[in-house]
Amino acid sequence: MITKILIANRGEIACRIAKTAKKMGIQVVAVYSDADTNSLHLRMADEVVYIGPSPAPSSYLNIKNILNAIKISGADAVHPGYGFLSENAKFAETLVKNNITFIGPSADAISKMGDKIQAKKIAKDAGVNVVPGYIGAIKTEKDALKIAAKIGYPIMLKAVAGGGGKGIRIVRNEAEMQQAFSSTKNEARNSFADERTFIEKYIERPRHIEIQVLGDQHGNYICLGERECSIQRHHQKVIEEAPSAFIDEKIRKKMYAQAIALAKTVKYFSAGTVEYIVDSKKKFYFMEMNTRLQVEHPVTELITGIDIVEQMIRIARGEKLSIKQTDVKLDGWATECRIYAEDPSCGFLPSIGRITTYNAPKSEAGVRIESGVFEGGEVSMFYDAMIAKACVHAPTRVECIDKMQKALGEYIIRGICHNIPFLQTILSSAKYISANISTNFLDEEHKSGFTGPVINDEATAVILSAALFTDLTEQKRAMTINNQLRTYQRSHGTRLVVMLDDRKYPVTVRHIEDGYKISFENRRLYIKSKWILGNKLFQCNINGQSYSLQIEKNKLATKITYVGHSIMTRVMTPAVGELTKYMKKFENKNSKGDVMANMPGMVRDVKVELGALISKDQPIVILEAMKMENIILSPIDGVVTTIQIDVGQSVMVGDLLMSIKASEEQ
Repeated sequence: MITKILIANRGEIACRIAKTAKKMGIQVVAVYSDADTNSLHLRMADEVVYIGPSPAPSSYLNIKNILNAIKISGADAVHPGYGFLSENAKFAETLVKNNITFIGPSADAISKMGDKIQAKKIAKDAGVNVVPGYIGAIKTEKDALKIAAKIGYPIMLKAVAGGGGKGIRIVRNEAEMQQAFSSTKNEARNSFADERTFIEKYIERPRHIEIQVLGDQHGNYICLGERECSIQRHHQKVIEEAPSAFIDEKIRKKMYAQAIALAKTVKYFSAGTVEYIVDSKKKFYFMEMNTRLQVEHPVTELITGIDIVEQMIRIARGEKLSIKQTDVKLDGWATECRIYAEDPSCGFLPSIGRITTYNAPKSEAGVRIESGVFEGGEVSMFYDAMIAKACVHAPTRVECIDKMQKALGEYIIRGICHNIPFLQTILSSAKYISANISTNFLDEEHKSGFTGPVINDEATAVILSAALFTDLTEQKRAMTINNQLRTYQRSHGTRLVVMLDDRKYPVTVRHIEDGYKISFENRRLYIKSKWILGNKLFQCNINGQSYSLQIEKNKLATKITYVGHSIMTRVMTPAVGELTKYMKKFENKNSKGDVMANMPGMVRDVKVELGALISKDQPIVILEAMKMENIILSPIDGVVTTIQIDVGQSVMVGDLLMSIKASEEQ
């Protein structure tokens, strides 16, 4: 029997596991580091135990400290969640030796599947299709160049013990190998304490499809459909859905058969995921097996009605699977969006700090929010930048996309940057809507990085209407206080000018019940809303359609965010609007040669020396934050005149790293 589970993790996944454990009547123990003293997952536990300083190697990756927490709490089982020690065979083995139930597979299965080289060999022997490549660890950059030349570019460098998109680099030619090989090994060492790297052929425009497997300790196996995980940034999944619009029943059965064949070969039990890459002709190849609970497991739960965490606990207790393959029905469609603390408009730099406002969408039919943050909490530089996972379920894929857009539109997150506008832009893409996607989707859609969507006619009308409604509501309140309401009521039907960023739109507005009739550009818009002044979420109905927008007012303007668009708006009389063209534009006079830290983190490497002659876009500094390496490039051609940092030093946003004197100034 399992009576008390220690969750060896943090954040949203710790909260998720706690919910199921409590539902099953099992007590929960949470662990925490210095950075997580006030974290949400602690509030959901029956007991909490401190496990060490903030850096993961001193706390969540410290087996000795976790074992001590188990001893203190008296827990008889451990659920590792994902990341950290979830795929650490030594950890699983140590627990079993200490008579503690590990809620996951055997240490032997973790070891075999966790080593990507060994896993490929086992998969090949089990009759599973594998990606062409070199099945062996690459020792030196010189060896990597020889092997890559033999296989043919492009190739992919991958960490042997990798996962979660870390320790992966695509190399398209010899010139890219040096930096890619070094970064892959460094990231692998820092994330998995194992710098071994291997090479496989990079398949252009593949889809990333994975099969969820459940196996018990009695040799029974089932598959719970597939997940489409092709929307990725730097090999990190961004949006997942189930099922896949690309996979038919014939291919699904073949994937099932190979996934189960692999699981049987290593005598796998618990929840596991067999990941494939699929080419345009629907040929699929084994990529890896994740021997743990996946981040995206909720989409499978939503279309099958099966609680995967509950099944993991039951399997760990030695129970037989009560579900047969014929019992698994894929009902409707589900989508998950990963909401990260990052700034999409600045190269997706991590955004660290206090969350001053956090309001999630309402819990309703078909909407599921998994989160580990709260208003007033902090996003730490020490861990993954995920804030929450928004998951929705609907009868069809189109309805699922619409429901997700609505849910994302209801989020209010302030104090840090987040990627919701980026997610909304993806969901609005014609390619995404038509399911014409691959792992190259974001590179193709945003070749120069994410600068926000191009505003279309619908978005213009919606934002303009919201700007007018909120501004006139504020005017109405002010005039009511000043006893000028009659003047306000007579003033309608007048002409106004709405500025959306630097674009002017002349409009005519008339009052109607619960709203306004707006005329502009030969269009008629009828907007109604029950919005209360001061609310950050603006929900309205325009010409019979429902919309949700974010409102952020200041003294000079109102920032309105809608489906990826963030627009500064002002409402004024035509006379004032005419005068705006005489306003002086702000000029940024910062020196182009001053290289500032664009994120908080630790200096992993300084790649240039004082006095060095460098070129524009040359790597000069590598910062590490949230377990990822971020390369800072030179903004100009020139000479390094000052270096203000050392390797190992922590820096904050805006800190001066070095100065470069431009070539034309020599």
